Amino acid sequence: MSTSILSAVGSGGIVGFMLGLLGGGGSILATLLLYIVGVTQPHVAIGTGALAVSVNAFANFATHAIRGHVWWRCAAVFSALGVLGALGGSSLGKAVDGDRLIFLFGILMVVVGVLMLKPKKSVAVDCGPVDLRMCLATAAAALAAGAASGFFGVGGGFLIVPGLMLATGMPMINAIGTSLLSVGAFGLATALNYASSGLVDWWLAVEFIGGGIVGGVLGMLLATRLSAYKNILHRLFAALIFAVAAYILYRNWGTLLTR
Repeated sequence: MSTSILSAVGSGGIVGFMLGLLGGGGSILATLLLYIVGVTQPHVAIGTGALAVSVNAFANFATHAIRGHVWWRCAAVFSALGVLGALGGSSLGKAVDGDRLIFLFGILMVVVGVLMLKPKKSVAVDCGPVDLRMCLATAAAALAAGAASGFFGVGGGFLIVPGLMLATGMPMINAIGTSLLSVGAFGLATALNYASSGLVDWWLAVEFIGGGIVGGVLGMLLATRLSAYKNILHRLFAALIFAVAAYILYRNWGTLLTR
């Protein structure tokens, strides 16, 4: 097995492991690791990462659906509208200079790191009436989350979950399960848009996804044993994100200044 294959499978395994262990942050790591392990073009890293994230999200969505966590009508409407936003966002992302896009991606990593440091509390919510206001709020949240997801090539679960809760009043566990259909749909729309411009490395994506499946199983098995230390794990992962974000911002800031 060549070094490049080992890097791709190993990177996918790390992403899958972190998703299985922590339940989040995988899309950020996917694009980042693809960029680090030898994908020299930022747009190819984003397009390939979006495909890997999409497959992983659909797999996790199936698990939540079996457990009855999905609000199907909300999932379908949010995904359909969000895909339009993802197509628009990914088209804009392709038009942006690769170094500038990675610099903005570094800023996004800082935001995600901050969100991961916030303690996750169970909040009681009331399901609002299905009226024009709810429909408009859901449409706006879907388009915004889809556009951000497509532009950066990430799953966007950290945007979709609160968007669903604010728009519909659904409980957290249902928002997480329902969001995964949107994460998969947005990632697939972004990947296909990038693929239309030849910006997806299909074989690398297969290797990455294969490693992710194995890593995800290991992460889920370990998650139950380390459940008492979830807050510590989230802080450590956030610290890693901050460190890598600082490196990306420093590296690309110098590149942008020389232009």
